[in-house]
Amino acid sequence: MSAFDVPAGIDVLRVFCGADGRHGNPLGVVRDGRGYPDDASRLVLAEKLGFSETVFVDDPERGQVDIWAPGLRLPFAGHPVVGVAWLLDLEILELGVGDVFARHDGEFTWISARPEWAPPRTLEQYASAAEVEALTGPPSGEDWTYVWAWEDEAAGRVRARAFPRRPGTVEDEATGAAALLLTARLGRALNIVQGRGSQILTAPAPDGTVEIGGRVLLAQQG
Repeated sequence: MSAFDVPAGIDVLRVFCGADGRHGNPLGVVRDGRGYPDDASRLVLAEKLGFSETVFVDDPERGQVDIWAPGLRLPFAGHPVVGVAWLLDLEILELGVGDVFARHDGEFTWISARPEWAPPRTLEQYASAAEVEALTGPPSGEDWTYVWAWEDEAAGRVRARAFPRRPGTVEDEATGAAALLLTARLGRALNIVQGRGSQILTAPAPDGTVEIGGRVLLAQQG
């Protein structure tokens, strides 16, 4: 769907943009969820928009949000939560999995999340960043796969690409949940370049949570 096809009242963001402001994962945000009062109407809109996720804001003051991918509701997803925290300038968001704390640090918006909130992902390490970049499609297998390699292990720099194997989506440009799982596995802060050039920053915390941060830009205001 082009920007001109997006219905009124829906903001379109790009989350986890690169340092040059390019790329990032598109996100639809319905500022007033009352216009889509039931699961059926939200499912239809999420499929119509075709973004990897669409967020419905049910209570902007409390930060109560509902996340949908085409075909299903998601209890948690990284780039939608970062995006809506930036858009509404919130410090706490209420999700079905629990409260998510957010902070704003210059050009970056950060959220704290628990690894167990993220859906299962197959994390597949490659020998080099060049091998990750050379992929022309998903690797063999049927699972949602996050392919990654060290670009500079000492500096925590990672090259990654995500293949959800979901109808209509061959590759996901920037996925906070997968970055969350990789950070939890490696136990260290990461600077991830994913997809065509999106950037995701992460940092594990002593309480077992992981901070996920990135740049957010408004692509279209509803």
